Amino acid sequence: MAWDLFLWILSFFVSLALVASVFYQVICLTDLEADYLNPFETSSRINRLILPEFILQGSLCILFLITWHWFFFLVALPVTCYHAMLYKERRHLIDVTEVFRGISFEKKLRFTKLGFYIVLFIMVVFRLTLSAVYSFTEDDDLLHLF
Repeated sequence: MAWDLFLWILSFFVSLALVASVFYQVICLTDLEADYLNPFETSSRINRLILPEFILQGSLCILFLITWHWFFFLVALPVTCYHAMLYKERRHLIDVTEVFRGISFEKKLRFTKLGFYIVLFIMVVFRLTLSAVYSFTEDDDLLHLF
């Protein structure tokens, strides 16, 4: 049961990092739209975070597959496949010259991913709490020995 708790703690921090990463990308796009940042700064800030986001999402999906958490694996699989498709077609980075043309699509995409990652985060927090309660109440018999 300790491994299950460790899995959910690790999933908690990965999900939190994914939410923070996408939220930062939304902030950068909003700052570009409000003309607080120039296109080069915005694209360099966002492009720096895209590959780590893809790697974290893929590793979280693989972690759910390896540990036989099928529901969470099936929830995370579509986004992982979408990221793999973007990477394979080389459309994963934001182009400096095209950033203003596609800013509304990029913001909608980031808001959708943010909503998905928040739902995943809430599900992981629920399972983390459940796993912590089960692991601490299961060892309750050992406390009565002392």
